Amino acid sequence: MDHTSRRRPADIRHLLGAMMSAVNNKQDRTPRALDVVALLANLPDHRLARGNVGTIVEELDDKTVLVEFSDDDGRPYAVAPCLRSELLTLHYVPEAA
Repeated sequence: MDHTSRRRPADIRHLLGAMMSAVNNKQDRTPRALDVVALLANLPDHRLARGNVGTIVEELDDKTVLVEFSDDDGRPYAVAPCLRSELLTLHYVPEAA
């Protein structure tokens, strides 16, 4: 991580970036509590369509989680049990100010 030509310590952003990528590669990325997820299948019983975005609020068992779906104002419009295999975990990258 050292710059051999300049012989000064590496920037903190390089160190943190390397640590975070190492941690992320080791983690199992199955959806967990508080993850933001998108549906990969329609749930007509709950009036939810593929692509709806929600937040996991509870883990019911190894295969099923409870997901809350909210509108843009934060008002929930559906709460549904979903199979983890039918969810896609979304990752948001913060934008620079």
